[in-house]
Amino acid sequence: MSTPQQSGSTTTVVQQAVAENTDKRDISGMLKRQLQQSLAFGTLVVLVIFFAIASPAFFTVSNLTTVLLSTAVIAILALGTTFVIITGGIDLSLGTGMALCAVMTGVFITNWGLPIWVGVLGGIATGVLMGLVNGVNITVLRLPPFIATLAMMMIAGGLALVISNVRPIYFSTSAPDFKRIALGVLIPGIPNAVLITIVLAIVAALVLSKTLLGRYTFAIGSNEEATRLSGVNTRRWTIFVYMFAGAFVGVAGVVIAARLDSAQPQIGMGYELQAIAAVIIGGTSLLGGRGSIIGTVIGALIMSVLVNGLSILSIQTEWRNIVVGVVVLLAVFFDSLRNRQRN
Repeated sequence: MSTPQQSGSTTTVVQQAVAENTDKRDISGMLKRQLQQSLAFGTLVVLVIFFAIASPAFFTVSNLTTVLLSTAVIAILALGTTFVIITGGIDLSLGTGMALCAVMTGVFITNWGLPIWVGVLGGIATGVLMGLVNGVNITVLRLPPFIATLAMMMIAGGLALVISNVRPIYFSTSAPDFKRIALGVLIPGIPNAVLITIVLAIVAALVLSKTLLGRYTFAIGSNEEATRLSGVNTRRWTIFVYMFAGAFVGVAGVVIAARLDSAQPQIGMGYELQAIAAVIIGGTSLLGGRGSIIGTVIGALIMSVLVNGLSILSIQTEWRNIVVGVVVLLAVFFDSLRNRQRN
């Protein structure tokens, strides 16, 4: 029969062993994330070199600017949905939601004659509202995230067409300075859209690593039930995550409207796939509990370079769509492979 001292000593040894095992798993997970990001960055470098060799037009200042502007929209969408996917959710309403936010920005500024800053806030608020609806449908009504956001994708796409009367809303006459939000230059050589993306990436990284929202995002994705039993209101925090992601959708809507100098109601189709692919390529797991902002930014660069490079090579749209679809499939496959190895 063991004495109390022996029992306490045994418990201490077990706790130390568990702690050491946990530390080893954390270090292993960190190394795997760094390896994933390194592989993604290597893929980006290979794509840039390939397209630069295949077409001299790719590595020109004007085309690289186009790539950065395209990356801005994809990256902004991907930054927000990184939080959603880390929780184990999904958001299929990114593209059409962005189009609706762009249309609402056009309505506020052009149709209603409101100041530009009010229209911008209105567009972002539209994204937050969509995120709120998604979050409530998922947490309160208990709809699967796939179904809830698929429904929102259809609703947002329909509303964008109805509100705009299936016509673009132009800013050139009512707000000629609006396009400066994306195309203006505060820092020489860097379009404002790229600057906005950099600032949002820093904000997202800080939120994910330094705030309660980031901490609970990882906790919900790792084990929602355990997080709930520990006293965390997982429903409320999940809603906050979708609202936070919705704010990024709103910003993306404003940026793409400013870049085109018009709100195009049909512009968003397909962006959700590119954004989700960027998140997964960057190392965020579809099963939740793991992800990083820097990986998402690298993934967004890969997607925009790939699409732009194929366009430079005069690859037809239908074939570009096939390539993007294959990339999404491969990204999901390797994510599944990583999860099986982890388990």
